[in-house]
Amino acid sequence: MILTEQHDSVALLRLGHGKANALDVELCREMTELFRKLSEGLSRAVVLTGQGKIFSAGVDLLRLTAGGPGYVRTFLGELNGLCETVFSFPKPLVAALNGHAIAAGFVLACMADRRIMARGTGRVGLPELLVGVPFPPGPMEVLRFALPSDTLPRMMYSGATHEADPALDRGLVDEVVETGELLPHALRSAEALGALGEETFRLTKSQIRHPALKRMREAQREIGAEIEKAWSSPETLSRIAAYVKSTFKPGGR
Repeated sequence: MILTEQHDSVALLRLGHGKANALDVELCREMTELFRKLSEGLSRAVVLTGQGKIFSAGVDLLRLTAGGPGYVRTFLGELNGLCETVFSFPKPLVAALNGHAIAAGFVLACMADRRIMARGTGRVGLPELLVGVPFPPGPMEVLRFALPSDTLPRMMYSGATHEADPALDRGLVDEVVETGELLPHALRSAEALGALGEETFRLTKSQIRHPALKRMREAQREIGAEIEKAWSSPETLSRIAAYVKSTFKPGGR
């Protein structure tokens, strides 16, 4: 599901899970375990990218509706674990957005220290409310940390998606480059961050992100059960099924 390449001191991770790199229980678990190993490994930095014109299309909604409440509860636990693990990853992480990064796929990108997007290949956005689900504590705190405070509510309430240059103007990504330059530029950026000094970077990143991690854990304790109940209710699963039916073509994602 995740292909790993080593480029000098930088580990390049390519998501390769189905057509859309949609997040499900298995992908969340594999990514969580991989980042735990990388935190102890020799690589000084990591670049995360997708395949074709999709970085990640978000949560696998078909699996949610097929799996029912039991699967939903398991998935939410894995998703929040993924958020905490990747968001607290002690080394530099650069997200190279080769294409669409939608919903939880954009949340994944927002866990990185830098988001670099290829021009003309996709869109970024947060359509969760259009799907009919509230944001779990992990993703909410990641977004609250990564995005401008005046932009986040508008993105959530509208569900709008944006191409690369408008995304840059809104502070949704840090840089925009041409498609052919995406990976070379991302690798150079990761290498430069990795050269700052492992302990210096770790301590600085930890201080910057500590308040968000604290809120993430507190919110999970306070409202995690309520969010889980909302996601797994028959009404919510029915809304998700209706969204899937209206959005996805038969035989595709």
